[in-house]
Amino acid sequence: MAARGFSHVGLSTLDLDATRAFYEDVLGFRAVRCDIIEFAEGGRIRHVFFDTGGGALIAFMEPRDIPGFPAEYDAGINRGLGVPDAFYHFAFEVDSHEALLAKRAHLIAKGVRVTPVVDHEWMHSIYFKDPNGLMLEFAWTSRVLDADDTVMQVRERASLRKRSPVTDFRSE
Repeated sequence: MAARGFSHVGLSTLDLDATRAFYEDVLGFRAVRCDIIEFAEGGRIRHVFFDTGGGALIAFMEPRDIPGFPAEYDAGINRGLGVPDAFYHFAFEVDSHEALLAKRAHLIAKGVRVTPVVDHEWMHSIYFKDPNGLMLEFAWTSRVLDADDTVMQVRERASLRKRSPVTDFRSE
């Protein structure tokens, strides 16, 4: 039996209401399943799945008052690990450069801080954060990948002293 791709990515949030407002009202992802899991020992988890397109879902769980669960933690993943924000991020695909520009304009109009379009040579991207501090990306694949793309090689040189549009969102 062959895998068909991602079913969903599961994440955590400490504020499901803010997360839901962002993913529905800003990104336009429709909530398709909402659950509450109650524990006999006390507390509950609210759980929401959003349709991100192409059959893929993104889900968030918000724990409340569950014995043995921390009341506070960093749901942004990267800060808690002490790594740059780009390490753990989620990219949503758009089908054209124009669509990428439209997403950027839409995010700016909604008050979201977003990078300029970053040209990665084979992909163009914009980066921004959700209310949990997760780095998100809209990406457009600008060319067909070929055999040379599969060869591990230096394709870029960077400096830790010079910020780039991708690392402008590094944890403070």
